[in-house]
Amino acid sequence: MRVNEAEIVISAVSKTQYPSDPIPEIALAGRSNVGKSSFINTMIQRKNLARTSGKPGKTQTLNFYIINKSFHFVDVPGYGYAKVSKAERTRWGKMMDEYFGEREQLVSAVLVVDLRHEPTDEDCMMYDYFKYHDLPVTIIATKMDKVKKGKRPAQKKLIREVLEVDEKDPLILFSAETSEGKDEAWKSLRSHLKM
Repeated sequence: MRVNEAEIVISAVSKTQYPSDPIPEIALAGRSNVGKSSFINTMIQRKNLARTSGKPGKTQTLNFYIINKSFHFVDVPGYGYAKVSKAERTRWGKMMDEYFGEREQLVSAVLVVDLRHEPTDEDCMMYDYFKYHDLPVTIIATKMDKVKKGKRPAQKKLIREVLEVDEKDPLILFSAETSEGKDEAWKSLRSHLKM
């Protein structure tokens, strides 16, 4: 897919701030520092529209990006970072429940995991949370360039088993360094956008 235009629309913390246009939305979630911003930037061919940070847990809002004036990527706060206070986690939880429970424009979700590691309990909870909300999920396993080719199938199998992935949900190996997996990722996302 060719991305001609991409820009951030708003960083929102409640539904009163969500964009009002009725275009479809894809939510992206993953652990802090898993490479979610790099995935977004690679997909939309921008160096740093989605800000990558050396400080985990920095995204604390729902960041809406409009792509080609036809759909939104919604970057949700990274999870699994210990230095976030309990009050902050509760606030995030309410924000997430409001968005995932009430947003009619939401058509699909992306779960970003690290191919090098077994999914965490939080990854499993996030996948289950998406399925609870009846969302088709595309799982993106990042940093494939850091895993030897011979080890990739075993890692992919491990991720599928630990997350207990629904057969209909694709698991795509991805590298922000080489852009491998980008076309396959777009193919999956476009099927939910009906494009």
